[in-house]
Amino acid sequence: MRRAIITAAGTLGLWAAMSTQVLAQAGNARIDIDGIGAISAPLQVVLLLTLLSFIPAILMTMTAFTRIVIVFHFLRQALGTQEAPSNQILIGLSLFLTVFVMAPVGEQVNQAAVQPALRNEITVTQALERGAPPLRAFMLKQTRETDLALFVELGKVPRPDTPDAIPMRVVIPAFILSEIKTGFQMGFYLFVPFLLIDLVVSTTLLSMGMLQLPPAMISLPFKIMLFVMIDGWNLLVSSLVRSFL
Repeated sequence: MRRAIITAAGTLGLWAAMSTQVLAQAGNARIDIDGIGAISAPLQVVLLLTLLSFIPAILMTMTAFTRIVIVFHFLRQALGTQEAPSNQILIGLSLFLTVFVMAPVGEQVNQAAVQPALRNEITVTQALERGAPPLRAFMLKQTRETDLALFVELGKVPRPDTPDAIPMRVVIPAFILSEIKTGFQMGFYLFVPFLLIDLVVSTTLLSMGMLQLPPAMISLPFKIMLFVMIDGWNLLVSSLVRSFL
């Protein structure tokens, strides 16, 4: 039951975020559930709204959002620009990059599960079974084997023979852990060149006896100039997107 709920939330979350056409057709859909039968329109709305409440958690944990937003946070800290860019800008950019990265997965889920279910060609249970593999494949591609082994051991899950046999309750936390680690690794590499600038500026001011002048005030323009000259945003976004390919 837990696996079905998680899979349903993931499938419908991607569908809601990436397929406006499906949302337009959802009001005329007739949903059948095994053992229950057809669900009335008001109950469909209640079910949809309930599943939509899972979307923030799904977006932050089961997609590319975690890695992207962590890297952007480290970038701002490394530059030392305080609130520029603002949290709203960074989160907005992270959301659009997440949609861009997850678009192929969302299209696969839409074609394999959502559209057939809306046309009443398959049941909800069959739609969940068809919609889970693309999302699982994406997460497994980004997940380290050590993290998977950790949660397989902690969950006392029998060692799976194939990737498709790994339950989602193991894949999801392992994926989140791997994404956090990858985000911190990329953040570390971002910090190094800016840290060197801070060290050079601090050492120079100290040798000149200018102890009252904050080194961050002097190093900030140099760090911004370096980031602009190398076209840093282009390089960073390119590296982030390519890291998921």
